[in-house]
Amino acid sequence: MKPLAYLDNAATTPIRPEVRSAMEPFLWNEFGNPSSPHGLGRTARAAVEEARRRVATALGVEPREVVFTSGGTEADNLAVIGCLLASKARNGPLGVAVTAIEHKAVLEAAEAVTAFGGEAIVLPVDSSGRVETDALLAALEAGVALVSAIWVNNEIGVVQDVATIAEHCRTRSTPFHTDAVQALGKIPTAIDAIPITALTISGHKIGAPKGVGALIVRDESVIEPLVHGGGQQHGIRPGTENVAGIVGLGIAVELAVAEQQTTARHTGALRDQLESRLRVAIPDVHISGAGGPRAPHISNVAIPGTDSGSMIMHLDLGGICCSSGSACSSGAFEPSHVLTAVGVPPHLAIGALRFSFSKSSTTTDVDLVMEKLPAIVDTVRAMSNV
Repeated sequence: MKPLAYLDNAATTPIRPEVRSAMEPFLWNEFGNPSSPHGLGRTARAAVEEARRRVATALGVEPREVVFTSGGTEADNLAVIGCLLASKARNGPLGVAVTAIEHKAVLEAAEAVTAFGGEAIVLPVDSSGRVETDALLAALEAGVALVSAIWVNNEIGVVQDVATIAEHCRTRSTPFHTDAVQALGKIPTAIDAIPITALTISGHKIGAPKGVGALIVRDESVIEPLVHGGGQQHGIRPGTENVAGIVGLGIAVELAVAEQQTTARHTGALRDQLESRLRVAIPDVHISGAGGPRAPHISNVAIPGTDSGSMIMHLDLGGICCSSGSACSSGAFEPSHVLTAVGVPPHLAIGALRFSFSKSSTTTDVDLVMEKLPAIVDTVRAMSNV
């Protein structure tokens, strides 16, 4: 059943028509392997390199710094584990410092470095979700192979001050990575003037297909590949490229950056409208991250006396799509690690809902939520008290 209101855009977005049109030839007639020397291969190679140029221009980097991946999770793993391996190879530090509110792709990659003799250092954040500077500086002083801080948190939308963090890392010659999956197209993300070593993006959050993303690598010497064979992409991420997906990603990134300001005004207005109406209809609602700078497209609301599983089920039956936070951890019964890190009590965290907007979201979507949600809250609260 097609939903009446799709407000789960931080989980995934539909493929844009412009993206689908650009991809279509490479799913049919232009099927060449971009590593082949003949005409079909050269056409595929030209398409990949054009997409690389589009992504580079949009982000303010050089084309050679764009490494295509299968998505955000692979790119995060390549950055975190790859930096650890490179540091180990040159007898450098073996710690990886990440914030407590990272996407699980970064947190679990950091935990995985222990298999290579590394150590995961989790940096605390304040109640707004900003990394605590003293903890960051202490980690840098002790020496780490990498610092990773998510630019826009995927659950509560808090915007990390990556420019300042990157500068702290630069002064200590420490590589810095940021997961910009939820930042791209929502806030300005050109990094030509920011000393970011590596940056992750993902296609399906911005109207490209699932299964394609990129890691911007501005210094190849600090990252070791995790996959071997073939030599494509300077050997950092070898393997035959996903030509159609890469073509789609190039178009989607270009459009997302070009439309960022307009989209931000639109989604921010809808988010603010939803939150102001929720505060009136459900006075004890808690809005996580509201005390700090947030990206405009995410609203995380926690409602006392409810649980997100029941709420999402009832909303779904009412034609509304949202989530409990990260789609990657949907179905988990433990409170979100992000909400726990910013101090949301467990009894509130278990009732958290994430509404996320895109350029296609409308006031009608907000109206439907406000039409359905208060009654659903009453129903779920009554069920909890039985």
